[in-house]
Amino acid sequence: MNPNLNQLQAYPFARLRLATEGISPPDGATPIPLHIGEPKHPTPKIITDALTANIDKLSVYPATAGLPELKQACAEWLHRRYDGLTVNAQTEVLPVLGSREALFSFVQTVINAAADKQPIVVCPNPFYQIYEGAALLAGARVVFANCNAPRFLPNWADISEADWQQTQLVFVCSPNNPSGAVMNQQEWAELFALQDQYGFIIASDECYSEIYFDQKPLGALQAAAQLGRGFDKLVMFTSLSKRSNAPGLRSGFVAGDAKLLEAFLLYRTYHGSAMSLPIQYASMAAWQDEQHVEENRRLYREKFAAILPILAETFEIQQPDASFYIWLKVPGGNDLAFTQTLWREAAIQVLPGRFLGRDTANGNAGMGYVRIALVAPLEQCIAAAHKIVGCAKNLTV
Repeated sequence: MNPNLNQLQAYPFARLRLATEGISPPDGATPIPLHIGEPKHPTPKIITDALTANIDKLSVYPATAGLPELKQACAEWLHRRYDGLTVNAQTEVLPVLGSREALFSFVQTVINAAADKQPIVVCPNPFYQIYEGAALLAGARVVFANCNAPRFLPNWADISEADWQQTQLVFVCSPNNPSGAVMNQQEWAELFALQDQYGFIIASDECYSEIYFDQKPLGALQAAAQLGRGFDKLVMFTSLSKRSNAPGLRSGFVAGDAKLLEAFLLYRTYHGSAMSLPIQYASMAAWQDEQHVEENRRLYREKFAAILPILAETFEIQQPDASFYIWLKVPGGNDLAFTQTLWREAAIQVLPGRFLGRDTANGNAGMGYVRIALVAPLEQCIAAAHKIVGCAKNLTV
């Protein structure tokens, strides 16, 4: 057994189950799950049609590298989405089985655990828990950069000079999970300057890039191109889960540094990570269509437009830059107690921010907040918002 498994904490949703165990919601109340970022909008017909039309191809072993046509579709999507960004479809794009699997396995590829000193992986705090698990299981030590108000983006000054010297990989999540904050060009320039100084790899998790309001989020590769840089030691991860309401498809791609992707492909060949052909064809259809993505954004905009004014009655709140999350500061600052109260009094499930963060010398930046995923139907989200306000008022009376 890998001894590093002992370093892993329980996943946030397992911790939530334990935290609400023995707490019963009101009799007859219908639970409203706002704790998991699982899209509930229907998967577009263009995707399901392509999947079923190619179901006979299940009889064929797929290549780990993916179909050239799929890689080309991904490269063309990057070109359209990021204002003419140019990537080599065959060397700088690699289809993967969703971003979660790819984020984890990428770390196993790039971390050199045999270095003179234990390697460090830098993560935002709070963060998507795969970052930490992947780093620990690769033999690295995790160091956190807190994401504090008002920007909720990593404070790189939290990282000491000594730790930067041992850093092999930095995780970035923009749009951020859980806050929805988006890095601007200046913030990317600052991180690139640190990369030039210390030589680490940047892994940019951009799974929420297509859930935005007015301004399209800047991507890592796009920022590099705007700043006159290449893709050396830089990769981005994206997925169809949120963009296309297809989390069960387990499909996405990685793009960037050709040398890193060459090594990653070799690893994946042995790891057994080939995407089945029906899913590849369904993915191709998804990346080539924007109409369903625009409709998806419209539905989320509708939810935020309805919910934010309700929550503003009691909370200091503003619309995030992107994503479908509300990162809500709770009255009294006890995010766990507030989570338990919402379940007990209103049958509403949210996720305590502390479960997404870690205690550091600079505190746990997740404490005092709850993450609310606006994935339920509009009517349920509106009902939940009113109940959240009511619970908050009761706590402050």
